[in-house]
Amino acid sequence: MPPENQTPTRPETLVVRAAVGTDSAYGAVIPPLYTSTTYTFPALGEVPEFDYGRSGNPTRNHLADALARLEHGAGAVITSSGMAALDMVLNLVPVGGLVVAPHDLYGGSHRLLLAREKQGRFRVRFLDLTRPDAPARLRKAAPALLLIETPSNPLMRISDVRALSAAVHHGGGRVVCDNTFLSPARQNPLRLGADLVVHSTTKFINGHSDVIGGAVIARDAAVMEELAWWANCTGVTGAPFDAAQTLRGLRTLCVRMDRQEDNAKRLAAFLRSDERVRHVYYPDGEQALAQASGPGAMLSFELSGGLEAARSFFARPGLFQFAESLGGTESLICHPASMTHRAMDAAAQTKAGITPGLVRLSVGLEHIQDQLAALETMLGQIVQGETV
Repeated sequence: MPPENQTPTRPETLVVRAAVGTDSAYGAVIPPLYTSTTYTFPALGEVPEFDYGRSGNPTRNHLADALARLEHGAGAVITSSGMAALDMVLNLVPVGGLVVAPHDLYGGSHRLLLAREKQGRFRVRFLDLTRPDAPARLRKAAPALLLIETPSNPLMRISDVRALSAAVHHGGGRVVCDNTFLSPARQNPLRLGADLVVHSTTKFINGHSDVIGGAVIARDAAVMEELAWWANCTGVTGAPFDAAQTLRGLRTLCVRMDRQEDNAKRLAAFLRSDERVRHVYYPDGEQALAQASGPGAMLSFELSGGLEAARSFFARPGLFQFAESLGGTESLICHPASMTHRAMDAAAQTKAGITPGLVRLSVGLEHIQDQLAALETMLGQIVQGETV
């Protein structure tokens, strides 16, 4: 048995204990929700810990502290969405600096980077970060910021965070890793060499498809202070109620991920054995597990019949919700080319490998036999490319 003064570090304990027992006013096990927009000053010239809700909020701070501990960071900023989190990180890039991002990243991130480049804010290059020569190319390019998605959205490609971070640091740049797909229950990019981690907390961290939110966690305290300044300055901080709901969801993150991952493994095996499926993308290989404790609950697969097969497949989704987003208790299935990545033009989609026959699945908590039956039914709708 560990000594009583030992601070827990295992994610399973950290998520359950997030903000528990922190109420000093009445000893509430779960802290109250603070909705106040403003706070009293004790005296002239004395600034309290909290003065205005945009700058700081006790409930939001509880969530920030929990995520910082989970990601082994110096601190965290809670934002109104995952895209707000990424955009805030982009404030760290000097005007005219170079941002490198994966060629197959989330469509919304792709759109944001191009929009900021069009404004003249910085330059953008999209590279295949999974290539063996990617570290060498990054050393040569010397970007101010490298954005990594691993596993990538939607093809689950794995980028070597250690090698890529070392290459960027050689030129004095920073590395930010989007850890939304695996969450801190499975991967900690800061421990692999990244400087910053961004999350769409909407997804696995909240886990119930009912709160939009984001977070940035920094390894360095000085960088954290700079990000907090930007968050206050631009007003992208998240709402207290959203933070409280996200904290509630966070406490079950690990048990949810365990069950969802088990289901995803079974579904991936099923799909790999089906001739109607050309290829399955699930990050359960040696490279993926070298930097993560598990493959997670996201997978995608290519239908053998292309677009016509996809039309038939999605005709009656049944158990699976035909919707964007991911990480909820319910299974969500989508068509990346026309949904999550529709902001990318045809050329960008082709370069990224996002084809008309690609399907993305966020595996939920339903019984595995019901999930398998639902997939079999959807695949059974594919008959010579016609909807049945």
